[in-house]
Amino acid sequence: MRILRTNEAALLAARRKAETVSPNDFDLAIERVVAGLQRKTPLTPEIRKKVAYHETGHALVACYLPGSDPVHKVSIIPTTKGALGYTMQRPTEDQFLVSENELKNRMAVMLGGRAAELLVFNEPTTGASNDLERATETARRMVIEFGMSSELGPVRYAAPTMMYLGGATQIREDAGETTAEKIDAEIRRLVTEAQEQALNILKEHESVLHEVAGTLQEKEVINHEEIQAIVDRDKKKNSQNEEDVFKDEN
Repeated sequence: MRILRTNEAALLAARRKAETVSPNDFDLAIERVVAGLQRKTPLTPEIRKKVAYHETGHALVACYLPGSDPVHKVSIIPTTKGALGYTMQRPTEDQFLVSENELKNRMAVMLGGRAAELLVFNEPTTGASNDLERATETARRMVIEFGMSSELGPVRYAAPTMMYLGGATQIREDAGETTAEKIDAEIRRLVTEAQEQALNILKEHESVLHEVAGTLQEKEVINHEEIQAIVDRDKKKNSQNEEDVFKDEN
């Protein structure tokens, strides 16, 4: 992957006839590898609006959840990989261990788009299909591989697998039917709680959701500085309101 990014960045620099590869070339290379090339496919105003709210949902849940990777860019330009939009997060450092709470927060970010659809349009769309797949697999690994379930305890129920073959984590063959049912229930609980967490965050900051989604529909792409400025302004406003309430009470 790193070689691909380097080669792509070098090609981008060559196309603009530059003598050196710039940080922006690497940024664009990462986007092309992860999201694909931009595809100028016209979207109807209704779909464009739904995609904007979906991507804004991902971005805002990430912005308001402590410890989440910073949002680098949000786009509603379709790509050659089939995405109608995407939200890119950029980790600030290598992470070798992930806590249970961090995994739950990641799931909430994954389901932020679906939560935004439920909040604004009162129904989900098929756009959250991949998000649900990733969130469900994360919850599955938490339960059967990492022992992160109070119901099932610190027991590994995952079957030995050849990770290079890919696919979902499988349950051990010797796990009984009752255990399998408990595993399914725990996975469902974790995913449901993650969606509720995302929904609560967006409800609390609904005015920001509408502002960022509106800006995204207008500009198609917003970067970290733009979205962070809106979020910081909201946090400052909320902090001031809390101070005013405290003064009134005293």
